[in-house]
Amino acid sequence: MARLLDVRNLTVRFGDTEAVRNISLHVDQSEVLGIVGESGSGKSVTCRAFMRLLPASAAVQGEVTFDGKL
Repeated sequence: MARLLDVRNLTVRFGDTEAVRNISLHVDQSEVLGIVGESGSGKSVTCRAFMRLLPASAAVQGEVTFDGKL
C-alpha cells in the first residue's frame, strides 16, 4: 500500500523553545491518524508543520512528504 503521509525526524523550534522534537511516522492510504495529548504538547504545531502553515519564525527540521511530494 502506498504511503500518503511520511514524516521523518520532524523538529520545530521557536527561538530557544523546542515545540516538537524528532517525530517520525507514516500513514498509508485508507488509514486514519489521530493525534492526542495534553494542552501545550505540540499537537497543533505538528499538524501545521504537516501542512506547511507555520509562521516564518518557526525553524523546521526534518522531512514531510505527502503523496510522494516534498
